[in-house]
Amino acid sequence: METADLIKKVRRIEIKSRQLSRNVLSGEYHSSFKGKGMAFSEVRNYQVGDDIRSIDWNVTARKNEPFIKVFEEERERTLMLLIDVSPSGHFGSKVQRKSDLVTELAATLAFSAIQNNDKVGVLFFTDKVEKYVPPKKGRQHILTIIRELIDIQPEGKGTDIGAALEYLNNVQKRKAIVMLISDFMDTDYESTLKVSARRHEIIALHVTDPAELQLPSLGIVPVRDAETGLQKWVNTSSKTQKRKYRESLDRFREYYHQSCKLAGIGQIDLQTDGDYAKALLSYFQSHHKS
Repeated sequence: METADLIKKVRRIEIKSRQLSRNVLSGEYHSSFKGKGMAFSEVRNYQVGDDIRSIDWNVTARKNEPFIKVFEEERERTLMLLIDVSPSGHFGSKVQRKSDLVTELAATLAFSAIQNNDKVGVLFFTDKVEKYVPPKKGRQHILTIIRELIDIQPEGKGTDIGAALEYLNNVQKRKAIVMLISDFMDTDYESTLKVSARRHEIIALHVTDPAELQLPSLGIVPVRDAETGLQKWVNTSSKTQKRKYRESLDRFREYYHQSCKLAGIGQIDLQTDGDYAKALLSYFQSHHKS
């Protein structure tokens, strides 16, 4: 993509995602992912009803009257976006491609995070780790992430969620909020997901397109797998082929749902023709209540 076109696209995405994060998601993100730790803020005079365990004995001795330590919630957290950029993301049948949805989704989450004074980092992956962007704050950092999302040229052709999670565990030692964004056309990541879920707060965002749900009746046509590159002739009107396609799709989905359930992580289902902001808002609201 030409530089001028890239800048225009980044700007369009920034405007839309900032509006969504500021007007719709910001408060719910804050409520859902507020800091768990407490940091010392100040000392003040003891008041009736204060917890005596909070008395600062050193200050009390100097002042010759009781003072207590006041703590406040530690606000800063880290949001890590684990983004599947494998070729299957280029599929889209109606409104937009899955990769376009992922770009807007990631940008909206990133802007929500920096409005919450959190750091944001990104890990792009296919069947290998394509690029790691360390967590930072600030608008310019988010714009860099959006440019990477739009312009990244991945080398890998498949999807390896387990490898991405292992890399995350090695580079992100402190607990983070992890948004795992993928179409989850993969298996053999269940055990790694469970290990990662013990270290981080993980949410799986499953991105799909309505046309993927069934094989269209187009007769005998050449079909190429976007990730493996393999091509073969398939009778798409055959009931047997339709059944096999559906069974294969169901296996991926069942494995995904079962893996998330066993790891105890949140799940958000998103479609290219749906309202991702509404889906995020609904999840954040239910997460906050729980």
